[in-house]
Amino acid sequence: MFVIKNKYFLLIENIKDIDLKNIKIRDKFSIIYRNNKKIDKLSELLNFKQKCKLKGIKFYIANNVRLALSTNCDGVYISSYNKDLKYLNYKKKNFKIIGSAHTFKEISLKIKQGCSSILLSKLFMVNYASKAPYLGVIKFNTIARMSNKIIPLGGIKADNLNQLKNVFSEGLALLSEVKKKPAKIFSRLL
Repeated sequence: MFVIKNKYFLLIENIKDIDLKNIKIRDKFSIIYRNNKKIDKLSELLNFKQKCKLKGIKFYIANNVRLALSTNCDGVYISSYNKDLKYLNYKKKNFKIIGSAHTFKEISLKIKQGCSSILLSKLFMVNYASKAPYLGVIKFNTIARMSNKIIPLGGIKADNLNQLKNVFSEGLALLSEVKKKPAKIFSRLL
């Protein structure tokens, strides 16, 4: 079964985590580079960004506006812990701000920060924190009715992709499945 959405956000921690050859559809995918440990070399980032542009994939850098602007990225991704409102100063043509949130308070902050999309975590239970709360489809849909900017993130795997047909969102975001089973996931996203 296929999952048809208008936007797919892929979160990666290293540019080697993803093979762009697996992505066949143009203008639906966005890659968010969020490496908090060691940032890849600038030349490698520029090369990767150029490959993304050739494939029609948008490229965002997490929490580093200067790096995003210097590499001429499509925008910046603001993590949920980032509460700074300075991002309002970076309104430039074709430069988008994407944010992530876990609560209503964080959602309203991301709206104030000027985010065009908000990745709301966690939709399903995740392996690394099995006792941590997650939303589920019904609760997510209730929150998503607040704004059409809300995109589900967290716990989305190949075996629960069919449940995303019931989610009121124009897209979805993937983190761990991009590394674990990329070919299987990309073959089911249209």
